[in-house]
Amino acid sequence: MELGLAGKTVLVTGGSKGIGLAVARAFIREGARVGIVSRDGGNLEQARKVLEEEEGAVIAVARADLSQSEQAEAAVAAITQRLGSIDILVNSAGAARRNPPESLDSAAWHAALDAKYFTYIHTQDAVLKRWVDKARSAGTDQAGGAPSRQLGAIVNIVGTGGRVPHPSHVAGGAANAALLLSTLGLASHYARYGIRLNVVNPGYTLTERMDQTVAQEALRLGVSREKALEGLSAELPLRRFGEPDEIANVVLFLASERASYVVGALISVDGGQHPII
Repeated sequence: MELGLAGKTVLVTGGSKGIGLAVARAFIREGARVGIVSRDGGNLEQARKVLEEEEGAVIAVARADLSQSEQAEAAVAAITQRLGSIDILVNSAGAARRNPPESLDSAAWHAALDAKYFTYIHTQDAVLKRWVDKARSAGTDQAGGAPSRQLGAIVNIVGTGGRVPHPSHVAGGAANAALLLSTLGLASHYARYGIRLNVVNPGYTLTERMDQTVAQEALRLGVSREKALEGLSAELPLRRFGEPDEIANVVLFLASERASYVVGALISVDGGQHPII
């Protein structure tokens, strides 16, 4: 299927590793112009080098702590100046630490929101502001009737912890749940401008984050990492963990105009782990 992403400008937060890097790579292969944001300069430079060498693409990078709104705004401005107006935003930055419930305190709850919720919200706000200004200047606003084309698309990658509570991921899950609600609520409003917001819910995926999940589960249950890994894989109908590319494939579809009538959707990509109605 031709997705029509060639020439589009895409910003991927958290694009220096894991699922974010896979998403950036997939957009490049579709002919999009890609910018990535990370707070880790080393990871950012490594990702830039890998993508340029392996994919033959020149990408834009911006280092920012997206939990800080002014840094998120500066990153969006920098990518826009380098590549032009952003057409698609994919949020994959930030990961809340897993904590045994007994260790949760006020600082841990705030840290979870900063790591997962506000990293998305701040970047999203900066992009939405630009798109709404563009829509209003073109006469596509609340009184302007149905938009004739897609002005912008946002895909927020949010872990299943926002839908299915887990004892070692309560604070991070709460941040994810808040992100799900805010994304779907904003999707209902911004569709009138030709802006679509959707969510991809990945399950266990083979990234560095998965290593942390296994370690925390082993600690919580008092078992070896091998036993914890066996227990996690046994939860999956496919009996295997997901690959980052498998998440990226769904993200690309939702971001493309092939999904032009998909607004406020929450798509699980978890190998059937959580059959939620």
